[in-house]
Amino acid sequence: MVGTMAKETGRKLIAQNKKARHDYHILDTYEAGLVLMGTEVKSLRQGRASLVDGFVQLDGHEAWLHNVHVPEYSQGTWTNHSARRKRKLLLHRVEIDKLESKSQETGHTIVPLALYFKDGRAKVEIALARGKKEYDKRQTLREKQDRREAERTMSAIRRKQRG
Repeated sequence: MVGTMAKETGRKLIAQNKKARHDYHILDTYEAGLVLMGTEVKSLRQGRASLVDGFVQLDGHEAWLHNVHVPEYSQGTWTNHSARRKRKLLLHRVEIDKLESKSQETGHTIVPLALYFKDGRAKVEIALARGKKEYDKRQTLREKQDRREAERTMSAIRRKQRG
């Protein structure tokens, strides 16, 4: 039998954009492939990337990922990539058309939510999102705090009942 490498399966998260869920109402999500250079893949395999300032721009029926920081590969030479270069996203034509028409609406944008490996291939989860107003952000935080407080109270009650 010829020596074969074990094929990666499952989903391995590299980076997540938690700020996006705080700043935007997520309307729709898509999974897109990424066109990467070899050193970028190696850097991602080391689990290093940042999606914080990232956004997607549609240009001539193509989707481009901007401002996502993939640090240079430590063992890379002159072939290394630039950390914040724009990267092409691989989506179906129908998805791009849908995103293009929806993102034209006022206040809509496309943001990356997560970067991960799926069955050995780099993927990015992007979302069509609408910016939250300041009071929406406060409301979301208040709900989260109320939920936490309720859970704390419930666990305290359970502890008393047991003890």
